Amino acid sequence: MSGLDGLDLNLLRVFDAVARERHVTRAARRLRLSQPAVSNALARLRVALNDELFLRSPGGVEPTALALSLMGPVAEALDRLEETLVATAPFDPATARRVFTIAMSEYAETVLAPALLEAMMREAPGCMLAISHADRTNAFALLESSVAQMAVGVLPEPTALYTKLRLLPEAFMVLMRPDHPLAQGELTLERYVSVPHLLHSPNGSRDGALDAPLREAGHPRRLGAVVAHLSAVPEILKRTDMIMTCSARLAQLLAEAHGLVCRPPPIETHHTRLSLIFHRRFEADRGHAWLRRMILALARETPEAEAPHA
Repeated sequence: MSGLDGLDLNLLRVFDAVARERHVTRAARRLRLSQPAVSNALARLRVALNDELFLRSPGGVEPTALALSLMGPVAEALDRLEETLVATAPFDPATARRVFTIAMSEYAETVLAPALLEAMMREAPGCMLAISHADRTNAFALLESSVAQMAVGVLPEPTALYTKLRLLPEAFMVLMRPDHPLAQGELTLERYVSVPHLLHSPNGSRDGALDAPLREAGHPRRLGAVVAHLSAVPEILKRTDMIMTCSARLAQLLAEAHGLVCRPPPIETHHTRLSLIFHRRFEADRGHAWLRRMILALARETPEAEAPHA
């Protein structure tokens, strides 16, 4: 066949479901069709495209070379069509049934997700939030591939295809165990760099936000460890002489939950700021706009951490 002439475009939904599931029965469940109906649709598509498309395998089916080349364009076209239809539909959070996909940094998820989920369960009980991990290295790839509808984190400036909303301005605090030598007395720059530092870095980078100003001040810090997950931080700080400098709201959350101490750092730093970024194709999506407004409101309501002065 040439182009789309004579092709029943409904068959593309079947193709997409089988391509995603790699299994005819699961694809039928996804489409809410019978397995014979899906098999019949595939047979018609094979004739139209003159290709087997999917070959039987022990675990289901495997795509042919032609099917592999079609999977991306077909999925993107169907996703864009669904986004357009959803965007034009009325959105009532009280009755809506929708899954919102958000990519968040671990910090953003820690300080925003609990309040966001609480508000969603109250105002939109039929909606679900699906959160995936994002950082400055992968956020735009997740948005471009439609894995996520928006991203929240400390993210670089986007291109003109995206809209960026600034959320939390954030200072820094130093986190340590209560009986740490630096928990009492003046926290001078010399004392601050005299102990090993713990760095939370999901992507393994050894360069934190304070390293440049510390080097410029002539007092580079010594890293004791770099960890990928926040869940490891409290126990490490309790068991060692390491300290960690992190965003103030996160420091306060960890201090309150795990009996740690927060102190202001002895060096002036630029505040970090969370941002919400989304593709401009979602500008008119009423459900997306509702969720954006909720996140912005919650970010404003999140109290800025306070710590005792030394």
